[in-house]
Amino acid sequence: MRKIISILLSLALPASLWASEADLKMPENFGSDPHTQILYWGFLVVVLGMLFGCYQFMKVRKLGAHKSMLEIGNVIFKTCSTYLKQQGKFLAVLFLFIGLAVLLYFKVLDNMPLGNVLVILGWTVVGVLGSYAVAWYGVRMNTYANARMAFASLRRKPLALLNIPLTAGMSIGVVLICVELVLMLAILLFVPGDLAGSCFIGFAIGESLGASALRIAGGIFTKIADIGSDLMKVVFKIGEDDPRNPGVIADCTGDNAGDSIGPTADGFETYGVTGVALVSFILLAIKDPAVQVQMLVWIFVMRILGVLTSVIAYYVNNAISKAKYNHADDMDFEKPLTCLVWITSILSIVATFVASYFCIKGMGGYYWLGLSCVISCGTLGAALIPEVTKLYTSPTASHVKEVVNTSRQGGASLNILSGLVSGNFGSFWTGFMFFLLMLVAYLFALQFDLKELFGDYGSYSAIFAFGLVAFGMLGMGPVTIAVDSYGPVTDNAQSVYELSLIEDDKTKAEAEIEQEFGFKPDWEKAKHYLEANDGAGNTFKATAKPVLIGTAVAGATTMIFSLILMIQQTLQASYNIDSAKEVLNLLNPYAILGFILGGCVVYWFTGSSMQAVTTGANRAVAFIKDNIKLDANAPKKADISKSQEVVKICTEYAQKGMINIFISIFCFALGFACLSSPESIIGGPNATCLFISYLVSIAVFGLFQAVFMADAGGAWDNAKKIVEVDLEAKGTPLHDATVVGDTVGDPYKDTSSVALNPIIKFTTLFGVLAMEIAISDSFRDVAPYFGIAFVLIGLYFVYRSFYKMMSKDHNKD
Repeated sequence: MRKIISILLSLALPASLWASEADLKMPENFGSDPHTQILYWGFLVVVLGMLFGCYQFMKVRKLGAHKSMLEIGNVIFKTCSTYLKQQGKFLAVLFLFIGLAVLLYFKVLDNMPLGNVLVILGWTVVGVLGSYAVAWYGVRMNTYANARMAFASLRRKPLALLNIPLTAGMSIGVVLICVELVLMLAILLFVPGDLAGSCFIGFAIGESLGASALRIAGGIFTKIADIGSDLMKVVFKIGEDDPRNPGVIADCTGDNAGDSIGPTADGFETYGVTGVALVSFILLAIKDPAVQVQMLVWIFVMRILGVLTSVIAYYVNNAISKAKYNHADDMDFEKPLTCLVWITSILSIVATFVASYFCIKGMGGYYWLGLSCVISCGTLGAALIPEVTKLYTSPTASHVKEVVNTSRQGGASLNILSGLVSGNFGSFWTGFMFFLLMLVAYLFALQFDLKELFGDYGSYSAIFAFGLVAFGMLGMGPVTIAVDSYGPVTDNAQSVYELSLIEDDKTKAEAEIEQEFGFKPDWEKAKHYLEANDGAGNTFKATAKPVLIGTAVAGATTMIFSLILMIQQTLQASYNIDSAKEVLNLLNPYAILGFILGGCVVYWFTGSSMQAVTTGANRAVAFIKDNIKLDANAPKKADISKSQEVVKICTEYAQKGMINIFISIFCFALGFACLSSPESIIGGPNATCLFISYLVSIAVFGLFQAVFMADAGGAWDNAKKIVEVDLEAKGTPLHDATVVGDTVGDPYKDTSSVALNPIIKFTTLFGVLAMEIAISDSFRDVAPYFGIAFVLIGLYFVYRSFYKMMSKDHNKD
């Protein structure tokens, strides 16, 4: 592998020692190497995958639906479009911060030619646009599917209600992965080798920025609308999705902003960042160019296989579901989804071993077997972790039933306490599952001597094994995205059904349906199907969260490896410290201080994002109360202008919350990195440990906080679903208690929890660049002073995130 000498060239540091993340180079003649020719076939798989996704898209779009439902679906899409356009402008502003940092490092500090810097910036823009584009595709697909599913509920064929959201989800999942894959293959095979590594980093930072903004802002938006809409059921005793409630349209938009736009961009980023982390590790830690080539080819072959196995599993599962449920009058919607996940996992594991044998057997020994075992730990985990999650979030779970039981006598108070119990237990067992998977992966790495692949860096083979666990979880990425996308469709379908007012004149609607579609609608079972399927959607939205957050943690750990090497070489060259272990260890007090700082940021972020929801919901509820028309003479049809005003409120507070969060995270990454410069005024070379432990802390604290909040929120949500569907107790004090619990769980699971995933990855990726800036030869002397300034700016926006976001007393207006 060719090494790069950049900033430390003036110090005559040997090229073999430098390991800058931003200066990665591909092996010479990589694109023409005989081993890489198989990757060109990957473009064929990508094209076929995109054709599959487009076919599924058209399949859903062609499904018939009553005109009243299609109109509502179109209104929802238009409001989503308005929101996305506004977010696009917002993203452009946020990109200025990142673009300036990239320009500062590569042009000013690294003195790279302007043309090369523009190429890197170009790929950073592509990363942002990639996240933004797949978000558009996801919301268009889901808003087609929701109206079709609402109408399909009238046919008394529950299998159709499974197939529509699953078809839409597979379309999104496969297209998303294929777009990501084609962009990464383009960098790998066609970008000049001396720029490819930097372009990978720029691309990953760009998609991480896009995902962070869309995930955080979408999470705030959706829960402002959701809480505003739900609380009206308690205050005014009105029905679910009553069209007279101006919050309902905003809630439907929010379902897509938070549960479609955000997760789609997040999945795109997760898939890319994990791949970039492993590519970086291979280029930095493996010295033999021939082995580098084989490992890079193997990594991308595994990704290509993931598309194939997911599509095959989808068709196999469809055949099984059709055989079992084609003539069923009722069904458990969770079972086919669970079956799909397990079929994909098993097929992926088998394909991994077969492909690895043919792909990397030539490396000698049993490396192919060891690597297959390690990556299969992640693929198996992607099926096992959802099973653990369902124990705390499924409508059939004992913990969820306990939430309902305690609510009977204790009302909302005990409902909330029982949900917190579920979240805490879920965090323990999910964390323990991650421990077992990563431990087994490490033991496989030891058993098969994977450290021999990495030569002098053999001691870091465990980190590579952890990264492969994350990579394995994403091997079935299209299916993980599909079951995650299932939820927003099932949720929106209920709203579309109610907002269409199709039941107001059943005689007329029945005649229209029989004439146009040739069947007699079953009004009795329609709502039951929709609500039962929404429970399955809630569960599988919850099961995808720990998988994605787990990949963020494992992937971040792998990315931190390059940061450790970079610091190690700087300490050796300039401070005569022979080993990073002298500084980067738990006996260094700055390690503990960094852990504390990481925990601070995770808990502040949780509070800040929920404060934005609380303030926005307070404003939305006040507006809805003042404008809802419930008198007998008022039209029952939704008031679009008032609904758009609620959407405007949600967007305003989502962006206010996001700007506080982004600037704080951005400034803390730069500030703590600069304070960790070897010239730090607070600790000298020892302070370099501060930033490493800060990143590790954010990953670990973030994992448990995210899983806790996701499981608690899922328990509250499905407890309400039990009361509504199984007990048929809407409008009772028990239902009121579960609605209150659900409104607490909404920002838990769909705002703070899910947004920790991109926060971890963005902080790690941008943190690598920030640390390179901080320890660069021409900047490290003044870095600590800039660090103090950045930290102070970050603290100011932490202050703003509460004191400038406090709710107003609208009664005084």
